[in-house]
Amino acid sequence: MNTADDHAFEDLLAANQSYAARFTMGGFDGVAHRGVAIITCMDSRIDPLGMLGLSPGDAKIFRNPGGRVTAAGLEALVLGVHLLGVRRILIIPHTRCAMTLNTEPELRAVIGESAGVDASWMGFHVIRDQVAALHEDVRAVRAHPLIPDTVAVGGFLYDVDTGLLDRLL
Repeated sequence: MNTADDHAFEDLLAANQSYAARFTMGGFDGVAHRGVAIITCMDSRIDPLGMLGLSPGDAKIFRNPGGRVTAAGLEALVLGVHLLGVRRILIIPHTRCAMTLNTEPELRAVIGESAGVDASWMGFHVIRDQVAALHEDVRAVRAHPLIPDTVAVGGFLYDVDTGLLDRLL
């Protein structure tokens, strides 16, 4: 183990002990009990369950930079629809997303500078037009041959300053 890692997680493990002491979901079946799947950004300002009035066990959540529908996201949605009770899919990017603030070369330069290593080879999938990207993502989910038309798919924008969702699609 890296010596920098020796104590890096102690606070989180202590918090986990408290969490486990009051844990009540043992034996839970893993089904999305409210039939919801959410694709959203990894941004820590987003509480996917809280913003929709949901609780643990109500939804399947897939997060990534920018909240885009990726191949892995589509895989998660197909599994959710066919195995885990998903009947409603929400795709939710957000305002003031870091993935919309830079071009790909700019982001590579910032990351390279921070890492002290050339990052010109890495793809970060920046988003030039968030609304166009949301249209593309909703279209990709609706057109997927393994996601039936009976599944509702919506595109929303979450405002990180107000907590409100705006349905765009």
